Amino acid sequence: MNTRITVLARAQRALAEFFRLEAAGGIILILAAGLAMLAANSPWAHLYEWARDTPLGRGEWAKSAHWWINDGLMAVFFLLVSLEIKREVVSGQLSSRAQLVLPVVCAAAGVAVPALLYTWMNHGDASAMRGWAVPTATDIAFALGVLALLGSRVPLGMKLLLSTIAVADDLIAILIIALFYSEGLQWWALAASVGVVALMGWLNRRQVTHLAPYLLLGVVLWGLVLQSGVHATLAGVVTGLMIPHYDRKNAIDDAIEHSPLETLEHALHPWVAYAILPLFAFANAGLSLAGLHAGDLLAPLPAGIGLGLVLGKPIGIVAAALLMRGLGLARFPDGMDLRAMIGLGLLCGIGFTMSLFIASLAFGTQGVRYAESVLGVLGASVTAASVGLLWLALTLPRAR
Repeated sequence: MNTRITVLARAQRALAEFFRLEAAGGIILILAAGLAMLAANSPWAHLYEWARDTPLGRGEWAKSAHWWINDGLMAVFFLLVSLEIKREVVSGQLSSRAQLVLPVVCAAAGVAVPALLYTWMNHGDASAMRGWAVPTATDIAFALGVLALLGSRVPLGMKLLLSTIAVADDLIAILIIALFYSEGLQWWALAASVGVVALMGWLNRRQVTHLAPYLLLGVVLWGLVLQSGVHATLAGVVTGLMIPHYDRKNAIDDAIEHSPLETLEHALHPWVAYAILPLFAFANAGLSLAGLHAGDLLAPLPAGIGLGLVLGKPIGIVAAALLMRGLGLARFPDGMDLRAMIGLGLLCGIGFTMSLFIASLAFGTQGVRYAESVLGVLGASVTAASVGLLWLALTLPRAR
């Protein structure tokens, strides 16, 4: 009995620590994006551009700081996302059918409806259609940062569901990037990548639990994937999936065992939340507003992103949740009613990090298109955050 209480207390502390970290990271993310906008529209805008475009490295590795952030540091972000997905599938909210149905169906609908709305707005423009996936992602850090503003009024079930939908959402986004934003494949590099992954699998079968060999092989995999034509950040995803979780064969209770996956996840969280994502936001959210007007938001590309995030996300998620409840396949989490579900759907319209990342893949070499997509993502994310916060502030019960 005492062991069970200890495990429960530890789980509660870990969960509280996780949400505190994500919420704080989301607030810093918002500040970094705001600072980028100020820098890009200030008399020192040329210094901002210079800092982003400054080459770092030597020879063929002499790439801009912007490139190193998007293709290098974001691989670490995707490594963390992959670790979270694996943990949730093996031992968390996605480990059982009862827990899996609602968030996965909501996430899938929350991807499909925004993509359809964007396609409806841009189907006549082949160039703009490269951005169909931009409004399909949810930024968990940003969304939890907004939820943190409501304090204890937010039910734990809402935080759990939002986090789980975002994890499933990230998994779908990873598949989209792999399938639709890889080009010019180099088969020799892909074959070598498969060999590295096979070596990681062999280490797993040998029950090697030290993190060093996995991380070293992950760096090699990153270089090979970069050469292959598949986006290099996917190396972080594969490396995360190869990190061992619990050892089912030892005598240690899985509930209290510190797995290599959890060790790495806890070590990476502060770096990603407080350094990598703010750097990404600062490097990618700096949109110059010179020459832009409010009417530019109504252009098909940014309007498609805006409709997808602000309307498509809540429509897809809430409709899916109501359908699952109506069919008796799932129920709303404790403390949530339809009004709370609508508020959650609105907050899922905060695309930001993953949306900006996909926009960089879709339009990185097209200055005007990229600027339009950033405008759409920022406008939609701010709108979704504001409307979602206001809705929940008016509908959630007052804290005692």
